[in-house]
Amino acid sequence: MNKNEINQRIDELKMDYVRTQGDIEKLESTGNSTERLEAKLTEIEESLAKYRSMLTE
Repeated sequence: MNKNEINQRIDELKMDYVRTQGDIEKLESTGNSTERLEAKLTEIEESLAKYRSMLTE
């Protein structure tokens, strides 16, 4: 992957993160479980860390 592709992937992950946070807020407001989406946020955070470390290499 080149630097542009990594940056593009980071941007996509950021959008997914924001969208997932919104979904969690909706579920919390209706009293539903957010466990699965919280796990997804953790996965996104780990992926972001991986791609960011690739940029510094």
